[in-house]
Amino acid sequence: MAIPTMAIVGRPNVGKSTIFNRIAGERISIVEDTPGVTRDRIYATGEWLNQQFHIIDTGGIDLGDEPFMDQIKYQAEIAIEEADVILFIVSAKEGITDADELVAHILYRSNKPVILAVNKVDNPEMRADIYGFYSLGLGDPFPLSGSHGLGLGDLLDEVIKHFPEEKEENEEDVIRFSLIGRPNVGKSSLINAILGEERVIVSEIEGTTRDAIDTQFVSDSGQKFTMIDTAGMRKRGKVYETTEKYSVMRAMRAIDRSDIILVVLNAEEGIREQDKKIAGYAHEAGRGIIIVVNKWDLLKKDTNTMHEFETKIRNEFLYLDYAPILFVSAVTKQRLKQLPDLIEKVSEGQNLRISSAVLNEVIMDAVAVNPTPTDKGKRLKIFYATQVSVKPPTFVVFVNEEELMHFSYARFLENQIRAAFNFDGTPIRIIARRRK
Repeated sequence: MAIPTMAIVGRPNVGKSTIFNRIAGERISIVEDTPGVTRDRIYATGEWLNQQFHIIDTGGIDLGDEPFMDQIKYQAEIAIEEADVILFIVSAKEGITDADELVAHILYRSNKPVILAVNKVDNPEMRADIYGFYSLGLGDPFPLSGSHGLGLGDLLDEVIKHFPEEKEENEEDVIRFSLIGRPNVGKSSLINAILGEERVIVSEIEGTTRDAIDTQFVSDSGQKFTMIDTAGMRKRGKVYETTEKYSVMRAMRAIDRSDIILVVLNAEEGIREQDKKIAGYAHEAGRGIIIVVNKWDLLKKDTNTMHEFETKIRNEFLYLDYAPILFVSAVTKQRLKQLPDLIEKVSEGQNLRISSAVLNEVIMDAVAVNPTPTDKGKRLKIFYATQVSVKPPTFVVFVNEEELMHFSYARFLENQIRAAFNFDGTPIRIIARRRK
C-alpha cells in the first residue's frame, strides 16, 4: 500500500529542519548507519499513532543560484506536487513576512490540506502571538516549539486526520514491480520494450501513485504482473530540471507499492550518487531488487567489460550483494526476455518460508564452523531460530544477550542461510532477541 507523504514548507530560519528531525526521530541516524548507503536529509519516514508517513523537508533542496523568493516559491510548488498534506511553518518571533504571504497565497490555491504551524512558541506567554497568523487564511494556527518538542503531538494528530484512506493491494498471484532510477537511464524505453516482448497486456489501471498508470500483463509462462510506471511521471517547470532529487520522491511512492524493484543504471554514464540513494531506499524497505544496466548496446566492449562493470557495481552497492545484475538494451531487446523469469525467481525467494527444524540445522552447522564471538569474557549463545515473516524473509534468533550479536556475526549467519536456500534478490533480516 502507498504510504502518505507530508511536506514541510516555509521560509528559511523558521525551524523546518528542527521539526523535520523531531518528527523523523531516530530514523535518520539509523538510515545513515546503513553500510554503503549515502544520504541527505530531505526525505525520511515518521510514525504517529501507528500511522507511517514520509516527510519531505523542502528547505533541504538545493536550487542553485535562484533568487530568494523564487526558491521559496519553488519549494511550495514541490510540496503541492509531491505531498498529501502540507505542513506550513511560520515563526512567532518574526511574525508574518512577505515570504510567508507568498507561500500562503500559493498553498491556498493548491486544493491540498494545509496545516499552519507557528514555531518558536517556547513559553505559554507567547501563545497570544499566534492569533495574527489567522490573516493568512489557512485556518487555525497550531503553536509549536520545535526546539523543545512542545505542541508536536497535537500537530501530528491534525496531520494524520488529512491523510488519504489506505487502499489494500493484495492480489496474491500478481507480482507487482517498478523500474526506478535517475532521469534519462531509459526507464520509459525499457517499459515499452518489456510490454512489446510478446506479452499479453491485461489492462491499464490508474494507480494510487500520482500521475502513474499501472499496467497489468501476463508473461509467456502465465505469471501475472503489475508494472507500476514511474517513468511516465513528468514534472512541470524549471525547478524539476535543476535537481535529480525528485526522482527519489517519485521512486519512494513506487517502492511502497511494489514487491520487486528494478534499479535501472545507465551503462554509458556509469554509477552516480543518486543511483545509490534510490537503491538504498528500496533495500531499506525490504523489497526484492534486480539491478538492470540499460543501454548496454552503446558501450564498446571486450571480453572483460561486463565483469569489470559488475565489479564496480558490487563495490559501489555494498549493501546489494544479494541482487542479481542483468545487462540489457531497450533498443536491441538484448536479454529482455530474461527479465520476467528473473522477477518471478526473486519473488519466490521473497516469499520462501523455511521450517524451524531445517533452519536450526543450518544455524548450528554455521556455529560449528565459526564459533560465536565473545565480548569481555562473555560468549554469545544461540538457543533457537525461527522465521517470523516474508517480504522480506525475517528470522528471529534467540540468544543469551542481544548485545553480543555483533553485526559481522549476523552477516555471517545471513550468508550461511543464503548458501543453504535460494534468497537471490531479496534482503534478509536477522533479529537477535533475548530468550526469556
